[in-house]
Amino acid sequence: MFTSVDDVSARLAATGYLASPAVATTVFLADRLGKPLLVEGPAGVGKTELAKAVAEVAGARLVRLQCYEGVDESRALYEWNHAKQLLRISAGRDETWDETRTDIFSEEFLLTRPLLTAIRGDDPKVLLIDETDKADVEVEGLLLEVLSDFQVTVPELGTIAATRRPFVVLTSNASRELSEALRRRCLFLHIGFPDEELERRIVRLKVPDLDEALATSVVRVVGALRAMDLRKVPSVAETIDWARTLLALGADTLDETVVRDSLGVLLKHHDDVLKATAKLDLDAV
Repeated sequence: MFTSVDDVSARLAATGYLASPAVATTVFLADRLGKPLLVEGPAGVGKTELAKAVAEVAGARLVRLQCYEGVDESRALYEWNHAKQLLRISAGRDETWDETRTDIFSEEFLLTRPLLTAIRGDDPKVLLIDETDKADVEVEGLLLEVLSDFQVTVPELGTIAATRRPFVVLTSNASRELSEALRRRCLFLHIGFPDEELERRIVRLKVPDLDEALATSVVRVVGALRAMDLRKVPSVAETIDWARTLLALGADTLDETVVRDSLGVLLKHHDDVLKATAKLDLDAV
């Protein structure tokens, strides 16, 4: 997909995703080496958006597996359409079981889920396995099998192998440690909070009507909040939301009243709001 690291940066920027040199380099290597990309970092720093941007750049279909506690093989890989199978069995009462079985365990009755969908067909795809750390450990074994050989065995149909491998992005908020076996199969990228200059550029890109000076002030205040011992510090997504909030309020500058009244956009816990209200010194930022 990409010819160089600079090509990655330029093409991602064209979609509205400003990538740091480390991000651009790792995406280029993942594409060139054909390796899955494991992206870790706090929520709201652009891990999922990176996969979406790569899909847009490549003109590829984004296939997303949203992980959660209890997700299993039938939700991740495939399952059979049991209701349709029962209707088919009822309609063929005069057939032998061998005749019926051959029919009901065919493509017509197969419900493909994200992992199987991603490895079937010749069209380009980006497979996003989102919040991998929220899935049960057992799911990692399934991922290891799929990501090692990019093939899936359906007992009734045989082995289905990818004719065109998808670009794979796994994201994690590091709420639990992923297995070393899974990590070994991936290139690793940590996306943290951007530096002040990059975040200012992101804000200006996403909220172009915001005044340059106000954008700078927004980023500095958010940086001061991140330096505090809060339960949840503001993410980049929340910085952008706050910038849009200030624009909607018609604020030209940041004063104590504006900041106090809109802190709920940045902070999501009452004790964090109280702490920020008490400690934030706008004159110092």
